[in-house]
Amino acid sequence: MSECTHVPELPRPEPVPRAMTCPDCLAVGSHPVQLRMCLWCGHVACCDSSPHRHATAHYHATGHPVMRSYEPGETWRWCFVDASLV
Repeated sequence: MSECTHVPELPRPEPVPRAMTCPDCLAVGSHPVQLRMCLWCGHVACCDSSPHRHATAHYHATGHPVMRSYEPGETWRWCFVDASLV
């Protein structure tokens, strides 16, 4: 894992998840494969293995650079800007 300039800028405490699943998938009648949570605003979205890649779409729409896995037992985080685990 590497450090990036975006991690120190993350809101503290971590935002509260805004959903239990990907609301964008629900809206289009799709099923999320894995869930991710934006560490800037708490938006929950599906991963790039899902048909609609809503977590990446959220990054492109908002510029929020860091997300984490929202799967039980997983603690990794990803920076879209630096394209690395952080």
